[in-house]
Amino acid sequence: MLQRASLMTEGPRLCGNDWVFQQDNAAVHNARLTKEFFQENNIALLDHPACSPDLNPIENIWGWMAREVYKNGHQFQTVDAFREAIFNTWSNVPTSLLETLASSMPKQLFEVINKNGGATHYRVLCFDTLISDFGVFRFF
Repeated sequence: MLQRASLMTEGPRLCGNDWVFQQDNAAVHNARLTKEFFQENNIALLDHPACSPDLNPIENIWGWMAREVYKNGHQFQTVDAFREAIFNTWSNVPTSLLETLASSMPKQLFEVINKNGGATHYRVLCFDTLISDFGVFRFF
């Protein structure tokens, strides 16, 4: 469940008072309690289609993080060590990766519009499509 303190304080702190929360409308994100939380706290939601990773750059970040956390076959002996690795990885997402993902969005949105919301040639970056130096991305 969403934590009131972090969402309610970090949203306005990071984005100002007119911020909009984006979720992908997957079934698990549409639970009654979640919807009530958003309504009770007057949180504006971005209308976003379910199961559309090509419209949500964060999906690419999750894949990158998984590769970083488990780099070189790393296994964790404790939950605390695993949590620390996730936190450290999240804290060190390269700016170049964020910029590349953000700059690709207009082109992706245009293609979705041209396809009337249908499937596009874009997909979430997978293990085999991310070039290690973040200098070049291939979308298939």
